[in-house]
Amino acid sequence: MTPNLKLIASLPALLVLASCSGSNNPENTDAAPQATANDSKAESAQLLRIAAAANLAGVLPAVIEAYQAEDGQNKSGQNTDNQKPKIEVTYASSGKLFAQINSGAPYDLFLSADQDFPAKYAQQQASAKVTVQAPFTYARGQLALYSSNQDISSTKALDRASLQQLFITQPTQSNTAIKITLANPELAPYGASAKAFLQQQGIYDQLKDNKKLIQAENIGQAFQYAHTATTDYGFVALSQLISAKVEPSKYLILQADSYPAILQDGIVVSDSAAATDFSHYLQSEPAQQLFADAGYLPVTTP
Repeated sequence: MTPNLKLIASLPALLVLASCSGSNNPENTDAAPQATANDSKAESAQLLRIAAAANLAGVLPAVIEAYQAEDGQNKSGQNTDNQKPKIEVTYASSGKLFAQINSGAPYDLFLSADQDFPAKYAQQQASAKVTVQAPFTYARGQLALYSSNQDISSTKALDRASLQQLFITQPTQSNTAIKITLANPELAPYGASAKAFLQQQGIYDQLKDNKKLIQAENIGQAFQYAHTATTDYGFVALSQLISAKVEPSKYLILQADSYPAILQDGIVVSDSAAATDFSHYLQSEPAQQLFADAGYLPVTTP
């Protein structure tokens, strides 16, 4: 038999051997792709994606750190295997985050700066016959008037007379153009409360007509405008001032009953068990103490 014929005759036997060898070798089965898929799912389960209102940038990192540092024991003191997930946070205005969630952004937990957006989300899901967890209140924000380039240390209280003096009378006498910033009232609850405060004092329309109001996208941007003296004054979150270690002489805290309460709600927007666990922690005594230290008012539990 010629060499070529010998090779052709041996091919079927080689193919059979290769087939048998492949079926007995785990590395050549579908197990590897399946394992990769499982690893990917496990990695995703250990990642918690949070959409957080901009005002939380000063306190949420500390809350997350305390949460992840828990000793892995349950309330009975028994050890658990509950490994804390990696947490990624996106900060923006509540309205912008709400729009992103409605557009399919892959968040697990939505922490708003108000109660309206989480309630709207829950209502939307109910209309679509999708079961979701109820919104929960985790913080109550405080408003402050801040200036990095104007002296407000002598102002004892914020009322119509003092605001008129700060924003209108005094600048007119010195021929200085005064600018005041507040977050967009349509998107940011802190901005809506600041607008309501100025309206209650009967000064909002006058400031708007005189083009003294500068609208920021969110409370984070409002703080930056005031902090960098882009504007002379800014209605900002007290938590931002405490986080930035601003001297108390540079700001005045608004009376809590002088503007609509800034109750901040959150809602779980995925089936993530980690999101549910973290939502419970936000309402716990250790987390609430961190919020209080950061300039938030106590949350009243019904």
